[in-house]
Order: sequence, then C-alpha cells, then structure tokens
Amino acid sequence: MLWNEVKDHLKHKLPEAVQHLWIEPLTCIRADENHIELACPDKFFCSWVKENYLKIIQETLSQLGKTSAKIHFSVHPASVNEQTLPLLEGDTREQLRLPAIPEVYSNIKNLHPRYTFEEFMVGESNLLAHTACKAIANGETLFGSSLYINAGTGLGKSHLTHAVAHTIVNNFPGTRLYYLTAQQFSSEMVSRIKSNSMDEFKSKYHNNCDVLLVEDVQSLTGKVKTQEELNELLDVLVKSGKRIILTGSNAPRALTNIDDGFRSRMSAGLISTINPPDLQTSRLIIERKAANCKLQLEEDLVEYLAQCIKGDIRKLESAIVGLKAKSSLLKKEPDLAMAKEVVSEIIGNSQELSAELIRDFIARQYKLTVLDLQSKSRKKNIAFPRQVSMYLARKYTEQGLMEIGRAFNRDHSTVLHSVRVITEAMSRNGSVRGQVELLARKLQK
Repeated sequence: MLWNEVKDHLKHKLPEAVQHLWIEPLTCIRADENHIELACPDKFFCSWVKENYLKIIQETLSQLGKTSAKIHFSVHPASVNEQTLPLLEGDTREQLRLPAIPEVYSNIKNLHPRYTFEEFMVGESNLLAHTACKAIANGETLFGSSLYINAGTGLGKSHLTHAVAHTIVNNFPGTRLYYLTAQQFSSEMVSRIKSNSMDEFKSKYHNNCDVLLVEDVQSLTGKVKTQEELNELLDVLVKSGKRIILTGSNAPRALTNIDDGFRSRMSAGLISTINPPDLQTSRLIIERKAANCKLQLEEDLVEYLAQCIKGDIRKLESAIVGLKAKSSLLKKEPDLAMAKEVVSEIIGNSQELSAELIRDFIARQYKLTVLDLQSKSRKKNIAFPRQVSMYLARKYTEQGLMEIGRAFNRDHSTVLHSVRVITEAMSRNGSVRGQVELLARKLQK
C-alpha cells in the first residue's frame, strides 16, 4: 500500500519520537493516483502535521514517483488506534511536552469572543486593514509580514487584532503567538530588569515568537529604553520572517517623543488607516449588533442611529444595549422616541460644531470620503465640496483659520481663498446659494 511505503521512507528521515507520535497515528482512508486522504484524531493534530510534516510527506511521494498525488487531511477520531498513543510511566510532576512542540507556546489573554473576522463589518473606511489582517492571520505574504494599523478610539483596530489571534489559535494551534499592549510589554520589561532576568525576556520574544501583536504603541512616547528594546525585537522578527501587527492612535510619523530608529522600523511595513465608518457601514454595524442582542430594529431607527452617532463604534454598541434595556424594561418594541432618549444620553442633545464634524458631514452629502477632501485633487467634484466645508466651518465655528485648514491638510490662506470663492459664487449663482443654504440648515439640525 502506498501509505505504508511512505511511512517506511519517513522512518529514515524523522526522529523516532516524531514518527511514533505524529506519523503512526495517521490512517489512510483513501489512496489513488491523484489523492491521498489521511485521517487525524483531532483538529490540532491535523493542523500540526500540515504545518510541520506535509512538505516532507510530499517530497517522499515524489521520490516514489507519485508527483501528482495531493494530500488531504480530515478529522476521524475513531480511526485512531489507541495502541499507537504513547504510554506515560512513572510519577510525572511537571507538565509533559510532546516531541517537536515548542517549549514556549504562546501568550493570549482576554480575547473578546465576538471580535472575529465574521463579526467585523467591512466598508471603504477599513477594507485595506481588514484584508491585510486576514492575510497575515492565514500566513499569506501578499501584504508583507509587517502591518501598522492607525485608527482612533472605537474604530475597530482591537477587533482586528483579536480576530487575527482567534484565527491563528483556531486554525494554526502550533503557532507561538504573543498578544499584548505596549504598556504591558513595557511593564514586563521593567520587571525583568529589576529581577535581572532580561536574558529570559529576550529569549521569550526573540526565539520563541512566530506572531507578535502589540496594541497602542503611542503609550511608549518618552519611554526610550522600551522603544529601543521593542525596536530590537521587531528587527529580529522581521529578519526571521515572523509576522507582526502594531496598532496606534496616530501614524508613526505623527507620534511624538519616539526614537527615529523605532519610528523607521514601525514604518517599514504596510501602514493602514481606519477612518470613521461611512453611513452604509454604520447601518451594517447597527444591524449586526442589534442581531447579537436579539433586538429587532425598524429601518427608520437604524437610519436614525447611523445619522446621529458617527465615528466611535463603541457608542453605537452602547446605543444598542441601551435600546435593548429600555425595551425590556418597558416591555415594548423600540421606537423613535426611545431611540432619541438613548442617543441624547450618549452624545447629548446637540454636538458642538467643528471643522472636522462639518468636513465629515459634507463628505457624506457629496458621497466622498474624508481622504478625498484632504487630498490634493483639484477636480471640481472634490474641490467645490472642500470649499463649501471650509466656508461653513468659518461661518459656524469659533475655530481659527489654521485650525480649519488642518482638518483639510491645508494652510490658512487656502481657507481664506475658499471662503472668498464660495461667497462670490453665492452672490452670482442662485443654485450655489440654494445648495449652501440647504446644507447649512441640515447641519444646524
């Protein structure tokens, strides 16, 4: 039988302990010229054999002249002969480690059970970050092995890093993964310095880490020693082809009190920005979170919540929880009055206008992105909404010209020019005046 021939050849290529533990328990349940299906006792077993021994099995098949045969693994616990499992003798006081399993495994604590890729709502604002994270989680190299996610509070960067960890834990259990915040990394390093055990600290991350996820690197500003240590670690992991995801509230170039070497290392891979969700993505998020809470929302309520609560996704979740609680307490279906009450408790009865809020509002009205309005494009369909935004920001906020300009990546002279252009256009063209006045009324509401 072909599989028996393969096993005989593997005996000369693999250590006896590996052969006994990982190869002998495999049962061939189908074999022909094109396919070999091997049964494993469980999902972990399948994953470990595929990761570590599939290549040598395929090479052995090629040596036997079966170059076209493809190998498939499936889980069939009943097919495993109990006699093939190793017997443990004696009084073992320490936890045993299976042959070829790394001594240091991984460190994953407090993963949110719903922070998975299936629960993440993808839109234009987060498409690149989502795609890159999924590729890294599955070991693909399309976007490289290093990723930096830049996002404000509540926009989903933690959701994505948790999703990466969930995917690796579930599908590649042999991977040594460390997920922690930058503050936790710093605290652990300080503790190791005090206990004179930095060699163990370095070995843990330098030699026994396949995937490193570090959140909130902005908390390292001013911590020179921690920056140097993390920079050294990142350098070692990148050169070893390991996978890295860092997250921060700003892009590396915008972080203050950061060592230039560390900034350069963080910028070496793909940098992806998660912007506030557009209206359609907000609707999808509301519908999914309502479904998770087993709350039925009418279309007008979904639209109201999406229009009123922008940016922070946690506020959307808070609104859904609030509606669920009030609905259960009052024993009635959620209605608009209930939604307004919940929203007022979260964001207040009115929001103070700012250049950023007006910019985001105008972008939605003209079906543009914030990045469009901040770009250098002079196309009329982008330049006109940008000028209207600046005009309205100058009229309805107390912000100075430079503050308004920063919201659009422009200087104060551009703001002055935009105000003059729109003022003149409104005096000459009734259509422009009507548009701007309509937008102003919507904005004030």
